[in-house]
Formats: sequence, structure tokens, C-alpha cells
Amino acid sequence: MAGPAMVAIAASILLTITIGLLGPSAMVPALTGPAWQPPYSLAAAPEPHLVIVLAVAALSLGGLGLLAALPALSESGDSHSPPAAGHPSTPAPGSPSAPSSERPSKGVLRSLGAFPSPKTLVIIGCVAAAVLAFLPPSGSGDHLNYAAYGRMVTLGLNPYTHGATDLPGDPIADAVEEPWREEPSVYGPVATALQAVASWIGGDSVRLTMFVLALFNAAAFIATGLLIDRFTRHDPRRRLRAALLWTANPLLLYHLVAGMHVDTLAIACMVAALLARGRPASSGVLLGLGVAIKVNAGLVALGPAWELRRRPGRLALMAGCAVAVVVIGYAIVGLDALAPITRTSKAISHASFWKLVQGWLQAIVGTGSAYRGPIQVGSLLVLALIAWSLLRLAVRTGWTSARGPLPRHLAPSPPTPVPASQAPAPASSQGAVALPPQDGLAAPPSQGAVALPPQDGLAAPPSQGAVALPPQDGLAAPPSQGAVALPPQDGLAAPPSQDAAALPQQSAALPPDPASSPQDGVVPSQVPASPSEGSAATSRRHGSFAGRLSFPRLLGWSSRAAGPEVVSAGRGLEAPVVAMALVVAYLFATPYILPWYDGLALGMLVLVGASALDGLVVAHLLALSLAYLPARVEGQPEDLEWLRTVVRPQIGWALLALTVALVVWAWRAAGRERRRPA
Repeated sequence: MAGPAMVAIAASILLTITIGLLGPSAMVPALTGPAWQPPYSLAAAPEPHLVIVLAVAALSLGGLGLLAALPALSESGDSHSPPAAGHPSTPAPGSPSAPSSERPSKGVLRSLGAFPSPKTLVIIGCVAAAVLAFLPPSGSGDHLNYAAYGRMVTLGLNPYTHGATDLPGDPIADAVEEPWREEPSVYGPVATALQAVASWIGGDSVRLTMFVLALFNAAAFIATGLLIDRFTRHDPRRRLRAALLWTANPLLLYHLVAGMHVDTLAIACMVAALLARGRPASSGVLLGLGVAIKVNAGLVALGPAWELRRRPGRLALMAGCAVAVVVIGYAIVGLDALAPITRTSKAISHASFWKLVQGWLQAIVGTGSAYRGPIQVGSLLVLALIAWSLLRLAVRTGWTSARGPLPRHLAPSPPTPVPASQAPAPASSQGAVALPPQDGLAAPPSQGAVALPPQDGLAAPPSQGAVALPPQDGLAAPPSQGAVALPPQDGLAAPPSQDAAALPQQSAALPPDPASSPQDGVVPSQVPASPSEGSAATSRRHGSFAGRLSFPRLLGWSSRAAGPEVVSAGRGLEAPVVAMALVVAYLFATPYILPWYDGLALGMLVLVGASALDGLVVAHLLALSLAYLPARVEGQPEDLEWLRTVVRPQIGWALLALTVALVVWAWRAAGRERRRPA
């Protein structure tokens, strides 16, 4: 299915570009201004039915292509890991603990050959985003509101207390479409500042103002894609999945880039914040910027907060920076900016399944109320249920940034620490720790020392009784007599010498320490559970991920606990997993939902391991996309009014079914682990 799926995805992207290239239509609002200014189009004035059919085809092909590609990608790889402690079954072929002759790394790469390379997909997505920035926005009229809010700032009006109707005769404000002409801005101060910059550059030209906003938006989308690609670069399969879910995702290109929604900016900040959480101050600033763009993105901040709950100093630094950015932003624009957010938080989308609930309440109890209060309470309960289900699943199955939820009997087992009573008695320098030299030249550590590996893989072997840690590049002389050989992180090592106790290789990487501060500002992700193409080259160029782990963590010990921990059970949830669970729960439960809101969920999903949740979120986005076709009122043919009055409300049933399916899947997957014998 990989080949047809990729064809469908490519066709979807081309159709999205075609809609914008055709110019103003039922899908593309007209933009005033000199024709020589970007964005550009053919101004072909296509027939309304034609462009709507093109949009249906683009969304359907893109959604179905993704739903076919993701399972094909999962089937192409090894889904097993070695058994956990207490489950002495034979490791699955291809796991890092299996003999190297059984590892299907070449077979995995051959199976991925049905897909384009991850680099190709990333390039395609980035090029498509750049092209769309030079075409007029399509799909909705929200971008016209952005231009009007920026215009208000440049003219001295408060966009949080005024609407487009308060600027009669203004060329920018007059472009805003119904029913949003009287609505003030619901976006944060950072978003408003960027809109003001675009308005200042564009002046009276709607075209030029749109182009500046499109450049901001496309740059954020591309930067996010490149960050995600760098985060997953060590594993071709994860990298390919990330490209499908974000950079080359035709549904996101349709909504976030062609639709030019401000959500793209908030998602970029939140993804960068999660990847930079090894530096609390930088991560906090990015979290604050995301909240100051769109407030509902603040759910992501709960992920790092949970991860740092036992590190109050670092948590305080991160939270302080985030709060400072938000407070300064809202102090500049004033507290009037909070009123529109409070009002719209009680709205109910026509495609939401809560609209069905509202209709049931009005039919049973009476039509005298909109029942927004009970619906808000119900949505919070559903949110809590979904979040609990996902977090429960994550805890029981060891869902991490490196891999999705696995059965507990296949979860990675920690290496067994060697009791001190069994270690050879040191003759001198007892308990010393020999740190590796920076130049690779050093005398061997004395007896009883713990020899840490050098950064360049060149070092004399440790002396008798030493604990030899694996080198970062997989090249090292065997440890000397009596040494305890720890397994290397890349699966390559010389056999231990005589009387050495060889510990079993780890099947999955140990989780990153939120307290670590890597050189590049990105919290190191786990070493892949299976050998992957380019991992050795990546280690040589950028430094091994394993080299950034501390010595206690290599032994399976936490820096914050007194004993060894199992990744899947004892360590706790990582920030991306917590953030993903909360964001997905919010988007599936909220009464007010629009298609482009799901971009935040996909931005979080690419930072965690693959699971069936990928398909559920894609299906959720596809259903919403078809419900809002198009997401504007003006310029629509009357004979297609049934799309808004009939199809859109019925999509609520599909969203309700997907919500139930999500909860059932999460509970059944976690429940099986509870019933599994030890």
C-alpha cells in the first residue's frame, strides 16, 4: 500500500497548490492591491463547483493516503523489543539483543524502499510550503481578520475591543468577511505584534499584507519540520513517520500553510520548547511565546512541568521565564485581550458532537437555553477521561519519545547492576572515577577505577577491576582481566576478555534526563531500538546520543532515585508524552473545534513513538476537513448550501465515534497489560 498511498499524498499536495494557483474563487478570497505584488495567481475565475470538487479530492486523497501509509510504515519495521526482566523468552530476531546475524536492518531498509527517503519527503514538504506562500490563501477567510487586526494596531485602535466594522471604508478592514466583521481578536499579543508588522509593511495593500503574513507562517511551518527531522534523524523509520505526519502531511499543508492559520506559529514555538527543554530558560521563553500567540497551546507546558516536578529549581526557572513572557505581552496590550478569549471559550462548533448533545438537551428539556454550562462541564469530564486513558496506557506500556506503547512483556529490561560484593577488590584508588580525556590521551585508570569512555574512542584499556564503559563510536580494545563490560550503545563491541562479566545489551535506549544540557540545546532522544541506516554516520558527525547520558543512567539508575528503574514502569512519563496526551484529549473533547486545531496534536505526536493514535488523529482531522468545506460563508453557490446545513452537523457523529474508539483502544491496550501474567 505504500506506493499508492504516496501517489495519493502527492496528488493531494498538487491539488492544494492548484486551488491557490487558479486565483479568487469559492475557495480563495479575493485580495485587493497592485497586481504586481505577491501573492500571485492565474486569476482564472474558476467555477465554484470545480474548486470545491478539487478541495474534496485534495482532502480525501491526502487523508486516505496518510491512513494507508502509516500502517504500511509500521508493518515495514520490527515491532518487537526484548523481554523485560522476569520474562526469559528469547529476544525477537532483529532486536538489539539478538545476534547481529539475525538483525533485519538491511531488510528493514529494503522494506522502507517502497517509500521515498525521509529527506525527499522533507524537501517536498518544504518546497510545497514555500510555493504556497506565494499563492493566495485558500480554504477560509481567517487571514483577512489577521490583516485587519494588524491594521487596527497601526492606526491606533485596540483589536481586542474593536472589529472590522469600526474601520468603515478602510481597504484592509473592508476585506473581512461575514460573520467575523464585528469580532475582536482572540489571539495573543505576539500574534497581534506579527500582524501589526505585516500591516506596517503592506500598508493599504491587502495582497502585500497577506504575503508578509504568509512568509511568517511558511517559515514557522518549515522550521518546525526541520526541527522535527533533526530530532528523528537517528532512525529512518521515525524520520519518515515524522515527515508524513508534519512536513509532507497534505492535510496540514492544506490548512496550516494554504489556509495560513496562526496556529502554525504557536505549534512551532511549542515543538521547539519541548526539544529545548534541556535548557529550562530557553524552553520557558518558547513556551511563553506559544501561549502569547494562542492561549490553548499552553496545555503543552504541562508536559515539561510534569517531567521537572522533582527538580523544583529547574521547574521554577522554566515556569518563571514562560510566565514572564506571557505577563509582559498581556501587560503591553492590556487586560482587554482576555475578554474575547473568555467569550469564545463557551462557543460550540457546528461539527462538534457537542452540537448533537445540545440538540438532544433542547429536544428533551426545552429550547429555552443553549445549555452551554452543562456542555462545558461534560467536555471537561470527557477531557479527563481521554487524558487519563492515554496516560494510563503510557505508564503501563512504557510509551516514550523513542517508541510507542508496547506490551509489558516486550518492554525493555534494565541492565542488572553488579553488586559491590561480587566486584574484584581494588588494590588502590578505591572508588575513583576516571573521566575520559578530551584529547583521547590518558594513562589507564588505577585499580578499582570506573573508566568512562573517551569522546573519540581512543583510550588505553582500564586496569584490573575496572568497569569499562562502551566507547561512543563502537571501537575499543577489550577490557582487561576482571573487568565488567557494559554493552555499547550502537551494538558494536569487541568481546570482553577473560573473566569479564558481560552484561546483556540494552534493547531500547534509556530515557533522557531533563536535567541534562546537551550541546545543541535539544534533549537527546533515545538510541533506536533497532539498527537504522545512517546511525553510525550521525554519531560521528553530531556525537553519540549515548555519550550524553550520565554514568548512573547507563547502569539503569536514575539521578533522582536510589535504585534501578525500568523505562516502561519506574521512571515516569516524558514531557512529550504528557503534552501529547493532554493536547489530544483537549482536541477530542472540546466543544469548539476547527480542522486546523488538530495541527497541534500532530506536532506533539511526531515527538513520541508510533501507535494507533496516529491514525485516529488523522481520521479526526480528515472528518473535520470535510465538514468545513469550505470554511467560509461568502461566495458559495446556493445549490451547495447542503454542505453546510446537512453534511457539517452529521460529521459530529463521526467525531463521536472516533472519540469512543480512542478511549476503547487506550483502555483495552492498557487493560491487557494488567491481565498479562508476570
